[in-house]
Order: sequence, then structure tokens, then C-alpha cells
Amino acid sequence: MTHAASLVNYQEGSIVSHEMVKKPTGTVTIFAFDEGEGLSEHTAPFDALVNVLEGEAEVSIAGKPNHLHGGDIILIPAQQTHSLKALKQFKMILTMIRS
Repeated sequence: MTHAASLVNYQEGSIVSHEMVKKPTGTVTIFAFDEGEGLSEHTAPFDALVNVLEGEAEVSIAGKPNHLHGGDIILIPAQQTHSLKALKQFKMILTMIRS
């Protein structure tokens, strides 16, 4: 057994990712965001589940900001604009569901 947060390490000024599962039906990727780093507003063709493992982030969906901490989860519906920003260093698991 492995603690998920130990699968990626923080890197100064960067976002680090590790794809844990890649299947035709979806992917599971773990990310580590340094404080202040983020992903600009974009859309995805599939539903995405964000599970914050540790730290603090703002996840905006369709212009509505959501302040998340370690242990929080949020669903990003397919085709909805969204963005992520690390308010403090944070790690998350992103599960993309394709079917």
C-alpha cells in the first residue's frame, strides 16, 4: 500500500504530474502544485473528479470560485469552463471519466 500524496513531490515554481491509470474509459492522475501555480481557464470533454489530498486550492467552475482544502472533492462537469490555482502548495488526484 502507498500513500497517494507520496507519489509526486513539489517542485519550486512548477506543477508535477504522474499518470497512475490510463484506460479507454478514463485516467487517474496525481498532481503537485507549488504555491501560486495553476491551470488557466479551459474546458474538458469529460467529467472530472478532483480530490484534494493536501494543501489549499481554488477551483473555479463556470466562473464560480470554490475554496478547497485537503480531504475535499469536487466534480467538474464536462464542457464547463474551469481553472485551478494553488493558494498554498497542494496535491490532488484528478479522475477523468470518459464513459
